[in-house]
Amino acid sequence: MAERGDQLQLLVDAAQAAFDKHAHDPRARQSLGQVFSALRVPGEQRPGKGSRLPACQFLPMISLGAGSQLLRDLQSRFQSIEPLLTWRRRQDTSGTASENFEDGHANAMIIGPGGLEERNDVWFGATLMAPNMRYPDHDHAPEEVYLVMSEGEFQHGGSAWFSPGIGGSFYNSPGIKHAMRSTQKPLFAFWMLRPGRSDGSNPNSSEQVPP
Repeated sequence: MAERGDQLQLLVDAAQAAFDKHAHDPRARQSLGQVFSALRVPGEQRPGKGSRLPACQFLPMISLGAGSQLLRDLQSRFQSIEPLLTWRRRQDTSGTASENFEDGHANAMIIGPGGLEERNDVWFGATLMAPNMRYPDHDHAPEEVYLVMSEGEFQHGGSAWFSPGIGGSFYNSPGIKHAMRSTQKPLFAFWMLRPGRSDGSNPNSSEQVPP
């Protein structure tokens, strides 16, 4: 059986504690229960170094302010493994992104396809956005739970833009169109998806890089 490195396991533990504290939607809690149950069994670990994108210059600007200690622990554990992550761009296929989208965003898969732990049944990752940037409208088959680590605005389905605030969490049902945008400060958020597939196939309906 594969073994999970200590730093990654500490991050998983911190994520479980933080999501459990801040996710209140019953659908989110059910999804997270399945995610962390699956994560009790480690997947294949990816060796090698990570790589950054221009947007990663905004990582030091993420401040939790009055965020909970659980959020601070999660941020600290993330910082310890961040140099190992491969940050990636996604394509704007909807034409709804802002002009600074190309170099103004970065997505990192921590656990999942292309992540530090290679698997298809759980996707755990993070998104970083430069100030004053709009992420494109998009959707995907797996349900998704966000944990927001900064100020920022989000939209899903037919909702108006809303601001979860630091420590805010919300649930995206399967296939729902959603988007996000930063304000005067960078946006940073974690996301958990439960594709529910472990046969090696990619269940993603419309994108190669969540969220």
